[in-house]
Amino acid sequence: MWESIGRPPMMLVDLRPINPPMVLFPTHDIAEQISKPTKLFPLSVPKSPTWTHMIPLIGATSILGREGHEWKDIRKRYNPGFTTQHLWSLLPLILEKMGPFWSCLDQLAASGEEFPLEILISNLTFDVIGAAVLAVDLDAQYMDRSKQGEIIRLFRQLVQTYNDDKNNLPWWIVPFTTRKRNQLAKRIDRLIKNIIQQKYTEMKEQGDANRLQSIVALGFQETEQLTPELLSETSDQVRSFLFAGHDTNTSALQWAFYELSRTPRALKAVRDELDNILGPETDPRTICAILAQNGENLLPRLHYINAVIKETLRLHPPASTVRMTKPGTGFTVHASTGDEYQLDGVVMYSCQSIIQRDPNVYGNTADDWVPERWLGEEAKRIPPSAWRPFERGPRACIGPELTNLESRIILAIVARRYDFIKVGLGESDLDEKGFPTLDEKGQYKVKSELYNTRRMTSQPVDGAMMKVKLASKK
Repeated sequence: MWESIGRPPMMLVDLRPINPPMVLFPTHDIAEQISKPTKLFPLSVPKSPTWTHMIPLIGATSILGREGHEWKDIRKRYNPGFTTQHLWSLLPLILEKMGPFWSCLDQLAASGEEFPLEILISNLTFDVIGAAVLAVDLDAQYMDRSKQGEIIRLFRQLVQTYNDDKNNLPWWIVPFTTRKRNQLAKRIDRLIKNIIQQKYTEMKEQGDANRLQSIVALGFQETEQLTPELLSETSDQVRSFLFAGHDTNTSALQWAFYELSRTPRALKAVRDELDNILGPETDPRTICAILAQNGENLLPRLHYINAVIKETLRLHPPASTVRMTKPGTGFTVHASTGDEYQLDGVVMYSCQSIIQRDPNVYGNTADDWVPERWLGEEAKRIPPSAWRPFERGPRACIGPELTNLESRIILAIVARRYDFIKVGLGESDLDEKGFPTLDEKGQYKVKSELYNTRRMTSQPVDGAMMKVKLASKK
């Protein structure tokens, strides 16, 4: 990690002959220069072509990889589905998916068995994004995977082909893996296209009555004919939303529950806030009923929970952004030292996990999980460009509001009812009486550090192995 003083503006990593050379940006000021619109690039610096290894997962016409007017047209089509107004209309659909989640937690609390939190949250977020995007039940929330829907089972197999350090190598180095990815992708694409065709037919038959039930339905508002080209493009966007829509929350919520489990002051603040805003009842059915009736007014008042989510994404961002300009373009960045760097022909990697731990911005607690930094006057001193888990500028993620809404709902339902206890990596170091002890930062001391590992995106290395128990009554 770079020191606060003397941190270089960038680092060059030579990846040839597998990939072009890469420049890594560790500071928010240069990262901002590649993400903001300019005269040379009105939609920000183009994405790096190195993303093409993801095509089996998200499709060749994915919004994540399109450029120029093609990207702009896709973004325009789907923007209405991600507006705040529309997301509130999806609240009943989201709440409907919470029942299997807490039921499974109840069973695990009764049995006392260890389990990977990643699987539970991933199943839930898949079901939520399926409901939000397509208004379908993906049947993801079964611990017995043989009972899950076919799309989810195939999608998991596909994601697993990226779960090693060779996930982004050219096809000619990993031909058998590439072949498997393409075979799985074709099967998933066929299933999703069938659903899209069915939903499109239903929408046309029912007129306006069904148009606000899914993000895809809103994207079809001006569509008179579902051409093969539009069907293929829509399938790619659905696959992209499935991947990105569940992946960020799966990572962030694992870390949020872990950080809360080892930070008693923060867990108390979360529970106190929920008591104040939602009342003392902690039964999930009651919470869901309260949110279904008045969630649009109550959820925005969960300021400390929002700070928990924001701090978790700061310290444990799941991904970064990679950009590239062609040789001869003349793209230049300006460092705070006054130096200029011409970066055509190299991969530009904006590394959030370093940028968001910059001591020049976050001080001596840059590496510490401190939700309070996002409350009051301290939050106003943090430059907006120094927090970028969803990136910034025109190419920023389309779905952060949906991610935040889902996270707040899950924390509101779960945080008071259950105590999560980490086992294995990151577990508490108990004293001779069997109790955890606090360190100087107000967190429980641990026997070993839990850390991220890179698969498609950053995830806790062990799937966040946990035990769970029902929280004691006050």
